[in-house]
Amino acid sequence: MVLVMSSFAGLVWFLFIAWLLIYKNQSPEVQLRKRLDAMIRQAESERAKLPVSVKKTKVNTAKAVNPQQAVTRSLSFFERVIKPFWDSLDERFQKFAPAEIKLQIEDKIFRAGKTGVWDARRFITIWCLMILLGIVGAIFFAQSQGFHPLQRVIIILLGGFIGAMLPFAFLNSKIRQRQKVLRRQLPEFLDLLCVSVQAGLSFDGAVAKIVSRMEGPLIDEFRRFQNDVGLGMTHQYALNQVAKRCDLEEVYLFTTSVIQAERLGTSMTRTLKVQADNMRDRHRQWVRGEALKAPVKIIFPMVLFIFPSIFVVLLFPSVITIVRNLGG
Repeated sequence: MVLVMSSFAGLVWFLFIAWLLIYKNQSPEVQLRKRLDAMIRQAESERAKLPVSVKKTKVNTAKAVNPQQAVTRSLSFFERVIKPFWDSLDERFQKFAPAEIKLQIEDKIFRAGKTGVWDARRFITIWCLMILLGIVGAIFFAQSQGFHPLQRVIIILLGGFIGAMLPFAFLNSKIRQRQKVLRRQLPEFLDLLCVSVQAGLSFDGAVAKIVSRMEGPLIDEFRRFQNDVGLGMTHQYALNQVAKRCDLEEVYLFTTSVIQAERLGTSMTRTLKVQADNMRDRHRQWVRGEALKAPVKIIFPMVLFIFPSIFVVLLFPSVITIVRNLGG
């Protein structure tokens, strides 16, 4: 059965590589490149048939450096080899990902604040490679152990599932980390915004003053808010985009209150004061909730690391004494 599984895996990999080679040879870029190479070889063969004098004159005129060759030589190894290879993988693996997966990845990248930094196409390529890596690792593990054929199939499926879930788990962890930083930074931002508006600045002026003196993901979002407003977007649309990118209930409440204050013409100072107090209370409650989770989270480290060492220090001398007395 091991021989059958290994031959089946080898056949699958052979068919996959053959498909890649056939698809690559059938692509328009490869066909165009072949035609150019044939034209170059034909021109070189015709040049070889010319007289010596004509050759010398053409060699003298050909001493000028080809700009395309100069640019190619100036490129690094990453730009000449690795980047085209990744681009070709991106084009091929797009067909394996459903449209729903693409939309979900784009939404997660949007909520992670990595729009323009991370590419959904590259993430899909990494996702497909992780699935293949998980399947191959599971096949080797199943072959090295004496498992039942049904167990091997389950292990292979589990390896593919783990490989498929790891990129999404990494992306979700990035989103959670960013949301934690946003939740911690929001009360301070609102306090400074409220104080600046109370001092006589407008909302946009207060945001510009805070953005120029602070750093962090929330500051980056409001810096992007300033750029959007400068490009002609309305405050309502720009604030809604900020709330969507942050994806926090606190940010939704803040942006909704500011939009309503601008629509109804109420006092922005009073609105920001109420929101600052509310966010400070919500942050205090969140900190208390995280503190209450600490005893539950510390149980596993205590059971695995602290309790064994305490038992060794306290009980080991007594056990040695009891063993000696029983032996005597």
